Amino acid sequence: MGRKGRRGVLEVSGVHASYGPIEALRGVSLRIEAGEVVALIGANGAGKSTLLMTLCGQPSARQGTIRFDGEDITRMPTHEIVRRGIAQAPEGRRVFPRMTVRENLQMGELAHGRRHFSEDMDRVMALFPVLAGRSDQRAGTLSGGEQQMLAIGRALMGRPRLLLLDEPSLGLAPLISRQIFRVIREINEADGVTVLLVEQNAHHALGLAHRGYVMVNGLITLSGSGSELLADPEVRAAYLGGEP
Repeated sequence: MGRKGRRGVLEVSGVHASYGPIEALRGVSLRIEAGEVVALIGANGAGKSTLLMTLCGQPSARQGTIRFDGEDITRMPTHEIVRRGIAQAPEGRRVFPRMTVRENLQMGELAHGRRHFSEDMDRVMALFPVLAGRSDQRAGTLSGGEQQMLAIGRALMGRPRLLLLDEPSLGLAPLISRQIFRVIREINEADGVTVLLVEQNAHHALGLAHRGYVMVNGLITLSGSGSELLADPEVRAAYLGGEP
């Protein structure tokens, strides 16, 4: 089934956001169709993580609109945004270190008001088999890669329709990074989860994504299909080390 004619699950129009006097987003506009994986690439400090947090209401957009399935969520509190089907796995994993793996997953379920814990936990364990035997282990004792898997798994517990992933491969060994990207592809293709992916590894991100956006200094400066951006000389020079 083609993507033409699908209603956009997320529409961001002219969004500005600030941290105190610092304007981090300076009029961001983008659109994500239902069922897409969309990559957002750019240098450190470009505003990528700020955009993901703004989509979840922290910080609130100072100007512009954010619509999810046609509903204006720009001024909604975070818990209401989450209940509408948006989940985030933030940069730096941010698991609850003193809680067990199971308890972390329960927190993800409760945040979304869902009541399918056993079924959803089974799905997470199928995606990340290394966690299956560690449900009673404290999250803080897991390796970095395992904590990242748990953070993504926790976000999936609410059965989101839009999953925001912030640097899922940051600091991970290449083998673990490839596993994370395989899971992103699986939840998109098998479960129909729409994904907005912020990722420093532009080659892997654009190779996975249906479409991509480039952000520079709080603005979207370029967009296109994943393959178009991979072939773009400007993108190659800035984010792919000039590789062909």
